[in-house]
Amino acid sequence: MKTFYNSPIGLCVITGDMGKIKSIRFEKKPTDFAKKVPSYLTKCVEELEAYFHHGLEHFTVELMMDQGTTFQQKVWQELLNIPYGKTTTYLKVAEKTSTAKTVRAVGGAVGSNPFAIIVPCHRVIATNGSLTGFAYGLEAKRWLLELEKSKIYGKQNTLF
Repeated sequence: MKTFYNSPIGLCVITGDMGKIKSIRFEKKPTDFAKKVPSYLTKCVEELEAYFHHGLEHFTVELMMDQGTTFQQKVWQELLNIPYGKTTTYLKVAEKTSTAKTVRAVGGAVGSNPFAIIVPCHRVIATNGSLTGFAYGLEAKRWLLELEKSKIYGKQNTLF
C-alpha cells in the first residue's frame, strides 16, 4: 500500500505493509496511490504534518526495520538516537555502531535509509561541520535542520 504527503520540501511517498511503514521517500511526481488508505499510513501522514508544522519530535508509527543488511539496520537504529534539533557526525555514528574505520560504510548506510525524516539521516553532518550527503539535496537538509532549530528556539523558518 502507498499514500503520499505533500510536505514543504516535496512530495513524500509513503509505503507500508502489515501495519508498518516500509519507506518514506521524496519523489518528483505522484504515482498510483491506494484509494482507501489504511489507518497506519494515515497516522504516518498525520505525524509528518505534525513534524513539519507543529514541532513533533518523536514519531510513533511502526517501521519495517528488517530491510537492508544487519549493518545498515544497526546504523538506522543509531540514527533514531539523534535528538531532535541536534546533529552528529558520520564518524560518531561509526564509532557507536562499529569502529571509526567504518565511517564510509556508515555514510553508505545513512544514504540508503528508506525512512526519510522519521529515521533522521538529515541530522548527520561531516566532522568539519559541513552539510554533506543527503539524497534529497543539501538545501532540503539545511531546511530540515533549520526547521528543527526554529521549533526549539522559536525562530522563523523560510522555505529554501
